This record gives sequence, C-alpha cells and structure tokens, in this order.
Amino acid sequence: MSMAADAADSDFVWPVRVYWEDTDGGGVVYHARYLNFFERARTELIRAAGIDQVEMKEQHNLIWVVLEMNVKFRNAAKLDDELLVSAGFEGMKGVRLGMRQEIHRKTTGELVASADVIAVLLQADSLKPVRMPVWIKEKLEKQGL
Repeated sequence: MSMAADAADSDFVWPVRVYWEDTDGGGVVYHARYLNFFERARTELIRAAGIDQVEMKEQHNLIWVVLEMNVKFRNAAKLDDELLVSAGFEGMKGVRLGMRQEIHRKTTGELVASADVIAVLLQADSLKPVRMPVWIKEKLEKQGL
C-alpha cells in the first residue's frame, strides 16, 4: 500500500490538480502555492467535521487563524500533477488546535510536502483568542481527535 493510500485511510484527503497558475516559469509548483493546497484540505476537513465557518463567524463571532506552520518540502510537484492533500487533527489545548498534513503525488504515492499546523480560535471582531466552545470540541472529537 502506498503512503498516499495510508493517508487516505487515516486522515481526510482532498484531491488537487496542479495548474499553470500554481507554477513558476519552469512548470514547478511555486513554494507558496503549497500553503494554498494545505489550506483547502484543512477547510474541507473542518467542513467534514460539521463546522460551517461562515456560520461560525456570523452567528458565533468566531474564526480560525493559523498561528504556526512548519512545512517540509520533499519533492517538487509539477504542472498537471494530481496531488492528494491529507489533513488530520492532532490535538486540542486551550485555544489551539493542532493538525498534521501531507501532500502526496497520486500516481506514485511519493511524499511531496508535509506540514505541522497550529490554528487558534479567535473572536472575529476583536481578534482575541477564545477557548473552544463545547459544540466545536464535540464535533472535532467525533472526527477522531
């Protein structure tokens, strides 16, 4: 079984294809675009947990922001590659939510990049940290956190 299949079995996986707009002049994915790929998978993971981020902001005055991200680039992704971007919850503590992410090339399972992410829950109007409400904790725990 490939690493990509392993990730698909244990984490949420979001497929991404590399387009021209994602690459530099040589057809290699520009380093900052990996952050976009990671963001899409995290957003879809939160959506899959049953958390609507628009509702969170409009009805509960809450938003997620990335506090810290450690990215390791292993192999370059290239134009037209199909990638599998995984995201999984690692733990909760106070206002912090840890997540682990990986990007694998779909055809070979080769690890392209990985990231350890810490997101923080903030009040949308003041941008002050706030502890996770029980309803969010319960939804995250149902996702295996």
